Amino acid sequence: MQTRNLGGLTVSALGFGTMSFASTYGESPDKAEAIRVIRGAYEQGVTLFDTAEAYGPFTNEVLVGEALAPIRDNVIIASKFGFNIDPATGERKPGLNSRPDHIRRAVDGMLKRLNMDKIDLLYQHRVDPEVPIEDVADVVKDLIAAGKVGHFGLSEAAADTIRRAHAVQAVTAIQSEYSLWTHDPEPEILPLCEELGIGFVPWSPLGAGFLTGRIDTNTSFGTGDFRANSPRFTAEAIAANQAIVDLVKRIADAKSVTPAQVALAWLLARRPFIVPIFGTRRLERVTENLGAATVSLTQGEMQDIETTAAGITIVGDRLPAAILQFSYR
Repeated sequence: MQTRNLGGLTVSALGFGTMSFASTYGESPDKAEAIRVIRGAYEQGVTLFDTAEAYGPFTNEVLVGEALAPIRDNVIIASKFGFNIDPATGERKPGLNSRPDHIRRAVDGMLKRLNMDKIDLLYQHRVDPEVPIEDVADVVKDLIAAGKVGHFGLSEAAADTIRRAHAVQAVTAIQSEYSLWTHDPEPEILPLCEELGIGFVPWSPLGAGFLTGRIDTNTSFGTGDFRANSPRFTAEAIAANQAIVDLVKRIADAKSVTPAQVALAWLLARRPFIVPIFGTRRLERVTENLGAATVSLTQGEMQDIETTAAGITIVGDRLPAAILQFSYR
């Protein structure tokens, strides 16, 4: 597997987002199978694994810690704080919480659940408007000095917020949703990352499965699957957005690869500091997705994709309003 640099971290060109093993996509899979898939990703070259205290909450960190324990020294593990979750009980409360004392307690809980001495990359999951970002960065700086954290990241943050945080503690990576049907980071975030030497980690690079071409108007989502309530996954939106899938399929067919591989290869070709994290519960999909690292898109193909995509109007917000309100602050 090729490697890339996220700030001062060297990681595999494609990372693995483990949220799919929580209940976000419906009932969680068997633990033994989840561990098999996570370790299988490592065996195929993945070294960046992403989790968060909010996934479960807490259960995903426990799973990731157990799955990666035998290979801990060979991988980079990222986790996230920032939602208002009681560090002792896991009780979810409304809104966000990045108060300094809460961050410290949250990180201690993460370390215990992950069963490790240091979190390699610690993200603020969403920016808390009640706490100055300088205060958040200062706490993380202290945690880095204490050896509990290796690197600092921000998720779904606005450009000005990133710049202010970086002035206090160097930001290693920015994580935001980015794909062929979600271009929000392009105008400001990607140029800023390039300017400051910050890595960029697109989450949901396959559009929660839509860009694989395996979802259509006949697809039904199980109980607990967030897509059942997502504006982009109504039957009307799926039908309207088929044009972006048709584009990816056309390029994939011409190259004898899969739509998922084209969607991921497009991201890899956008910037050398981009490291997408895909999620899946199936090892064969891990293998398929990692094949994107060997797919080369020509300049003509990139121009074709971007020109055609620019003419497609995507229907539906990318997330439900209750979640979307926390982005780009």
